[in-house]
Order: sequence, then C-alpha cells, then structure tokens
Amino acid sequence: MARAYTVGTVALALSIPKKWVDNVLSHYAVGGVVQRRQGVSRKVSLDGVVNLALAANLIQDLKIPTPNALRLAAMLTAAGGHHRTKAGIGIRLDLPRLRAALEARLADAVEITPIPKRGRPQGS
Repeated sequence: MARAYTVGTVALALSIPKKWVDNVLSHYAVGGVVQRRQGVSRKVSLDGVVNLALAANLIQDLKIPTPNALRLAAMLTAAGGHHRTKAGIGIRLDLPRLRAALEARLADAVEITPIPKRGRPQGS
C-alpha cells in the first residue's frame, strides 16, 4: 500500500463525520482499507478514500443503503468509472478527476489533522 491515511484525515478530506467513516469501516469490508486487529488503527489508501467518497455521494444523492452504495462504488472503481445495469441504466464518472481532487483534499487534510495517540493516557 503506497500512502495510507487515518480515519480522521479521511473524514476531514471528505467533509463527513469521523463517526460515519468509523462505523462504515467497522461494519463493512471496503477495498483499500487495512484493518488488522483491535487496538491497531485503520489505514485507508487512496483507493479506499475513493470508495468511501463514492459511497457517501451515492447515499446522499441517490438515497441508496450503505451496503449497496459500497458495492456500486467498488464496481465503479474497478470498471474505470463506468457501470451499466441489466436494465441498461448507465452510470459514468470521471474517475481520474475525482482521484485528483481527493488527492488534493487529502494533502490539505494531512496538514491539519493531528496524529492520533495510541495507548493509555499518561497518569492513568
């Protein structure tokens, strides 16, 4: 995995609540997200950020359930931003443009998001 981002950085870059990102990653497998074990913070690659961004937009714009949005986001990213349903409904997005915009937003978010501290607070 090239560059990996924290949940807080991803949430800030996508302008969505950290709690939503954390809940989605806790309940669903998302491509581009490394989850090892409890106590180890999740790492989200650019592909994972793209999947989460697409899913969040599909949920917001089309009002589809989270599992369906995540599946469709994964299909769109795997197919280069194009998907056609069995009924002939087509979805097309400019995936390179989306990735570039997300990279810019992530670069800004990295600069202002604190690195989360792990372990027990001092003095406990």
